This record gives sequence, C-alpha cells and structure tokens, in this order.
Amino acid sequence: MKLRAERFHDFCAGHRVCGHEGKCRHLHGHNYRIHFVCEGDLDPLGRVIDFSVIKERLCDWLEENWDHHFLIWDQDPLLPSLREIDPTLVALPFNPSAENMAAHLLQIIGPQQLAGSGVLLREVLVEETRRCQARATL
Repeated sequence: MKLRAERFHDFCAGHRVCGHEGKCRHLHGHNYRIHFVCEGDLDPLGRVIDFSVIKERLCDWLEENWDHHFLIWDQDPLLPSLREIDPTLVALPFNPSAENMAAHLLQIIGPQQLAGSGVLLREVLVEETRRCQARATL
C-alpha cells in the first residue's frame, strides 16, 4: 500500500508562453492552484508528512519565489525589455507552460525542498484555471 499526503496552495503570477500560437503568447496572469502529493512511510504518529511541513517546504517556496512575479523563459526575446520595466521578474530555464511548471516543481524544487525528510514528492498538479490543469507524476 502506498500512502500519500496532499496539500494545495494558491498564488498569483504573470507569464507568457513564448511561441504559443494563440492568445497565451501575450503577457497575462493566472490565479494558480498547485497540488503537492507527497508519498512515504508513516511516522510514529501515523502521518506521511505533517501538512504544516508541506506548507513550510513547498508552499512557502512558491510564495517566496513565484507569487506576484512575472515568470518568463530565459530564452524569451522579450526578456531584456521586460527586465528594464520590472527587474523582479523571474527568468526560468523553461518556457512557463503549466506542464513545464509542474515538471520543474516535481523534479527540481521538490527534491531540494524535501531533502532529508524521507518523503518523496510523487505528483504535482498545476491548475492554471479551474478548467485547465497539467499534472507531472513520478
């Protein structure tokens, strides 16, 4: 049996998907909801991980790094111009689609933030809107 604990977190950010064939190529933003699904053995209290630890290690990372920022691919040709307007924008090593964001959180951020906890980030769901979501799963 696999046991999992899940917590979600809401944050706001702007982005654009460079090269998109439709309106997502324009500067815009979303009220994102990210679901973190952690897997592991039960501790002596019967928990995979305390929900407050998910908040401290993963949700707070979102707040500190992506919330109320503009997320942009470091190869986007608009980056230099936008950086002049807003030096706080976040240049990412990937085009900020929901799929790429989910993969980055799962493969890079999760292992860094959960290091030493004995818990694995098994899945990340990125809701761009209430109707549109992308999921990355190990």
